[in-house]
Amino acid sequence: MAGLGMVAANGCKVADHEQGEGTLATILKEAQKEYKPIFNMSGYRAPALERVRLGFIGVGNRGAAAVERMSRIDAVDIQGICDVRPEKAEEAKKRIVGGSHEAKVYADSEQSWKEMCDREDIDLIYVATHWALHADMAVYAMEHGKHVALEIPAATTVEDCWRLVMTSEKTKKHCVILENCCYDFFELLTLNLARQGFFGDIVHCEGAYIHDILNSFFEKDARYDLWRLKENAERNGNLYPTHGIGPICQILKINRGDKMEYMTSMASRDFSLGKKAKEVAATDESFQAYVDKPFRGNMNVSSIATSSGSTMMLQHDVSTPRPYSRIHLVSGTKAFAQKYPLPGKIAVGHEDFLDEEAMRKLEEQYTPNIVKQIGELAKRIGGHGGMDFMMDWRLIDCLRNGLPVDMDVYDAASWSVIGPLSEWSVANGSQPIAIPDFTMGRWKENKVHEINLESGGTTKVINNN
Repeated sequence: MAGLGMVAANGCKVADHEQGEGTLATILKEAQKEYKPIFNMSGYRAPALERVRLGFIGVGNRGAAAVERMSRIDAVDIQGICDVRPEKAEEAKKRIVGGSHEAKVYADSEQSWKEMCDREDIDLIYVATHWALHADMAVYAMEHGKHVALEIPAATTVEDCWRLVMTSEKTKKHCVILENCCYDFFELLTLNLARQGFFGDIVHCEGAYIHDILNSFFEKDARYDLWRLKENAERNGNLYPTHGIGPICQILKINRGDKMEYMTSMASRDFSLGKKAKEVAATDESFQAYVDKPFRGNMNVSSIATSSGSTMMLQHDVSTPRPYSRIHLVSGTKAFAQKYPLPGKIAVGHEDFLDEEAMRKLEEQYTPNIVKQIGELAKRIGGHGGMDFMMDWRLIDCLRNGLPVDMDVYDAASWSVIGPLSEWSVANGSQPIAIPDFTMGRWKENKVHEINLESGGTTKVINNN
């Protein structure tokens, strides 16, 4: 298909490229589509809910932990739990630790989730299935009157990112991306520092998901239907961008005063996934289908330019023995922050990072109110050091108080779309590709929404031991 070239906002030409009618051609075609806005969900205050009635879809791993966390929040009623494996749904139900919950199990068929979404006594559907199902489930739930919270990434195609946006606007239902790293304590500190002008102008930010989970791809009990192995065997790009990009997009006010313009992406070749597949297939014939698959490159590096002139760098590697890292780096004209290698560090000059006493004073001055109010409690309850619980509690508190959500549908789409766009760029010699403006121009007027508990914070926690 010829003639699909485009020009990014800074005049950078993306060359015409001959491609067949396949996935890559579809990515470029969908990325170039234009849509008309229906209703602006940025800053939208949905009617306050006295109690939040919840239904869960997918409770094999993270979903089951979320059931337990949510059951510790006051004014939450868990009404339904759905999984294709009945035993997983029953196990998740047993993790409920408090409150008046009447959780019905939905596990009769692969379509049982629709039956749960059809109920009128559910306000929020929490989706923690494998990635490819997220968009279909979210669209159906919103069309049936439910707010939706989606595990990451919210979608895996450009088209599905747009479907989430347009459905949310049409139904006026929130579509929240469950990016827990936005609630990590150092990320929240740097966000507040940025809002207070501590960094000056933000020049450059970095984020990553570097986590050696190679062996788990081949563990049948760890991944239902080996779904994550399939993703890495069929797609070559940054498949899991939101841990790294979410917190820095908030710092850069993406979708609320700035926007991502275009990106380029480069991948190493695969040095380990294919080799591991052959080793496993030698003793387990069920893995034979993965021998000689075109596995994604071990390391993906993507660069993004914003409308304001700032830059971003993302890395993704889940198959080499590197220490865990999300990087989280913020570089401004007045100060610098970096987490990973641990712990988080801050500098106000090129000589060295602040010492322990200076960091303590800075944290005393700039630790956001949400951490002061719920941070220690979140650490006790757990979930990646407390950030999972803080994320869930904050979502419920926003819904109960009729507040704008911290991560709206435009964030869900723009953070998730990095996945398919990176695939296209890698396959096309790291050519740049424009990033769709899911706000449809409204980023210029959208106001920054603060996580720092200017309002809300009224939801109590029960059974917090």
